[in-house]
Amino acid sequence: MQFGEILDGSFQTIRRNAAAMFGSALIVQATGAVLIGIASVGMLQLSMSVESINSEADFAEFMGPFVAIMASALGVSVLLGFLGAVLQGVMVVPVSRSVLNRRTGFKLMWKLAGRRIWPLLGVAALLTLCGLLSAAALIGIAILLFTGMGPGAFLIVMPLGLGAVVLFVWIGLKLMLAPAAIVVERTGVYDGLLRSWQLTKNNWWRIFGITLVVTIMVGIIAQIVQIPVSLAAGAIEAVVTPHPDPDSVSSTLILTTVISTAIAALVGSVTFAFQTSVSALLYMDLRMRRDGLDVELLRLMETGADPDGIPGGPSTLPANNAWPPAGGQFPSAPPGTRPSA
Repeated sequence: MQFGEILDGSFQTIRRNAAAMFGSALIVQATGAVLIGIASVGMLQLSMSVESINSEADFAEFMGPFVAIMASALGVSVLLGFLGAVLQGVMVVPVSRSVLNRRTGFKLMWKLAGRRIWPLLGVAALLTLCGLLSAAALIGIAILLFTGMGPGAFLIVMPLGLGAVVLFVWIGLKLMLAPAAIVVERTGVYDGLLRSWQLTKNNWWRIFGITLVVTIMVGIIAQIVQIPVSLAAGAIEAVVTPHPDPDSVSSTLILTTVISTAIAALVGSVTFAFQTSVSALLYMDLRMRRDGLDVELLRLMETGADPDGIPGGPSTLPANNAWPPAGGQFPSAPPGTRPSA
């Protein structure tokens, strides 16, 4: 598949399976939006008391809730990352079925993906934990360097941080397809990670380019949507509080925060579903290039076999073939006459 075909396929998949993909993404994004909204409202209310700090005791009393709110916001971000990794594996179900023009409802998607939920939770937890430990190690090294060397440590910390970001992106893309492999190919956590590493071999730059372009696209779209929201928030503030006082300003900020958070959840669910669909199609594309999956998909389309299954899984192969076949090579064509392209 070419880049344009992947983008078009992602839009078509979301349109045909809106309840499954958009609905699932909206649940996760709405949960995160509610938690982030609560933290934001708490931070707004806390910021109102900054001017009243006049002593060390007041500062210590202020820092307690401040640290708690910041820790809560970090926890929400980690939770969203964890749920996003799980949902990435779940959403590969409607994407793979859409390749054969098969619709997937919300219930069927979770029924098929639910059989692989424990390995999905395992790989999501492993990736999240590794990311947290890596970030903590980098921050710890930076603190030690600044403590021992002073401002001069910046000359070491800056290239070290840039190198860590490059390494994180490289490894992240190499393991990006693990949730999809776990669900479609029914592998375990370790085999799913290994499978993703193998599929992305010699294709890293192509995956990086497509992922980068898609990320920039959804980022621009999200910013465009947020512009009228910001303008509307300013208009509401001008109308509701023409003569601002502390109580009315606080109420208006809470109202505009709730509205902007709700809209951000809607936009985030659409962009997340689109990015996940692109990732799943990249997985299917690499399977076609390396395993001859396109031939198997043609067989399934011609025979209509396994109408309620996940295309590309072990159940789609002929019964006399092992998964994978001996020697690690997949059959170039199923038994019988090869269907015309």
